[in-house]
Amino acid sequence: MSEKDFYKVLGVEKNASDDDIKKAYRKLAMQHHPDRNKGESKAEEKFKEISEAYDVLKDADKRAAYDRFGAAGPMGGGGFGGAGGAGFGAAFSDIFEDMFGDVMGGKRSTGPMRGSDVQFSLDITLEEAFKGKESKIKIPTVQPCDSCGGTGSADGGRPEKCASCDGSGRVRATQGFFTIERTCPSCNGAGTIIKSPCKKCAGAGRMRGEKTVGVSVPAGISEGQRVRLTGEGEAGVRGGSPGDLYILIGIKPHAFFRRDGANLYCRVPIPMTTAALGGSVDVPTIDGERTKIKIPTGTQTGQQLRVKTKGMTIMRSEARGDMYIEIFVETPVNLDKKQTDLMKQLGETLEKSGQKHTPESEGFFQKMKEFWDDLRE
Repeated sequence: MSEKDFYKVLGVEKNASDDDIKKAYRKLAMQHHPDRNKGESKAEEKFKEISEAYDVLKDADKRAAYDRFGAAGPMGGGGFGGAGGAGFGAAFSDIFEDMFGDVMGGKRSTGPMRGSDVQFSLDITLEEAFKGKESKIKIPTVQPCDSCGGTGSADGGRPEKCASCDGSGRVRATQGFFTIERTCPSCNGAGTIIKSPCKKCAGAGRMRGEKTVGVSVPAGISEGQRVRLTGEGEAGVRGGSPGDLYILIGIKPHAFFRRDGANLYCRVPIPMTTAALGGSVDVPTIDGERTKIKIPTGTQTGQQLRVKTKGMTIMRSEARGDMYIEIFVETPVNLDKKQTDLMKQLGETLEKSGQKHTPESEGFFQKMKEFWDDLRE
């Protein structure tokens, strides 16, 4: 099944302005609204489709992500969502706001507006989480127009007060007993007019694009934590300050270590002879070095050994967690005749000695004996 083209759904070009997108949606929404087409399932489906498209394209952040990644873009939870959810109501409410203004409770700011915050996911390795990382990432965002410097004016002139609304961004009209206030159609609620708007950004002062930012990931960071970059979000509106950029950290699975807070866990196989006689084994650490671990005599599978201060870095601290090693005793395989005979001799010797060489087995068989005795009673 081919991916939806939200621009084709609304019948606009990819470089369409926000006003063009809104006008196209308003026309189609009125045409296909279920109240005007009662009992027609196709009209209802069409209405949901155009509402879904408008919900994405009206939002600068969603539109930038859609232009880069398509309909399955990284907007959280696997894409942009359908028109049957919040997008449906949010999209259609724009029409009512334009028609009835404050009667419907809608009100737009006419002054400078802070830009939206942006969140971006960054996956790093466990080693990078241990040491920290300096990284450069490219993100889709809304940034000041490079042609007009964010002023929206082609000649660099300052915006003038809108004569239609006297700079308030709102106009009133009396209809019968009602006085309806709505967004000024001349300045679109800005309260000001740009006489010579920039051709590149159509006077908006902002454009969708990409930018590269540097990210400093601190040592000891955990899965799901965020790094905040102040002022690196979307550009503000009408001279407003930019939003912030939040980097959501994901940590890739490690082939050897499992992390739990500041501690690290690993599973280390050792030969049966080392487990029985004791010895030592070299184990890698998260800092790229090796540490020699002493194996006590008679070590069993599942036994855990602790190595202090060989775990993860604790963020904003010089301390480190611990490393826990779970022992796995390997049974030898592919024995030749000589080795097989030696193993048999060892087994016979252990059996004849009368000493308790296998405490786990003896405890198990004692419990089994008690179980069968209870069944016979």
